[in-house]
Amino acid sequence: MSKSQRGRTSVRLDDEGVHWDQEMSYGQYLGLEPLLACQTPLTGEHDEMLFIVIHQVSELWLKQCLHEAHAAAAHIAADKLRPAFKMLTRVARIQEQMIQAWEVLVTLTPADYARFRDSLGQSSGFQSYQYRELEFLLGNKHPGLVEVHRGHPEHYRRLTEVLEAPSLYDTCLQLLARRGLAVPAEVLDRDWSKPYAASPEVESAWAEVYGDTERHWGLYELAEKLVDTEYHFQQWRFSHMKTVERIIGHKPGTGGTSGVGYLSKALELTFFPELWSVRTRM
Repeated sequence: MSKSQRGRTSVRLDDEGVHWDQEMSYGQYLGLEPLLACQTPLTGEHDEMLFIVIHQVSELWLKQCLHEAHAAAAHIAADKLRPAFKMLTRVARIQEQMIQAWEVLVTLTPADYARFRDSLGQSSGFQSYQYRELEFLLGNKHPGLVEVHRGHPEHYRRLTEVLEAPSLYDTCLQLLARRGLAVPAEVLDRDWSKPYAASPEVESAWAEVYGDTERHWGLYELAEKLVDTEYHFQQWRFSHMKTVERIIGHKPGTGGTSGVGYLSKALELTFFPELWSVRTRM
């Protein structure tokens, strides 16, 4: 036996004082039994498990994104930017994980998916109430999108509540006004459930921030955190669209959308328009 082999065999991991008889185990704390019982494929196809796990993991990450983004908005409303920066950074890092998930899903070939696609019925990611809440929170407000959830009263109530409240961007614009920047009254007091319309005056306010970063460092850093969030969101949308195109081509989506066509149009949506247009102006 070589010296390296003797070294490996002499290492012991069973004398670390592990508490085997514990009141709270790892599995109990995480609720692993109910969590791992949630994967119930409807067919006998091997690849359906991957499809389910990928989407369930994405919903868990969406839950964390909502936890962070709602808290960030509350901190911004209270003029506490530093904890908000950490939370928005975490959202962006989570988004990177969600983008990478598509890299796993594309191991599913068109033939693999076709074997169990019919078992999905009319279910679709378009119906994700957490995704819809995150879009509303970030600023993509469209009242009609709530209607798909009317049959689920609790989800409908929650989405309506977020729809009718200021978005994260609205909260940031209110902060700009409190810091003395010229944000129009019609932007600060409007129907929050309606889509946000870009404002030349708001672009000018952000131009002032970018033009004097030393004076407006906190707002400048906030602007970049928002851009980072939207940048990653758009990367996620693009990866989603290309994954769907790779697996089903241009077939209609299971939820009734046009599939790739719908996802391509979604790439044109923007949450923080003046933070992009101001770059051309600078």
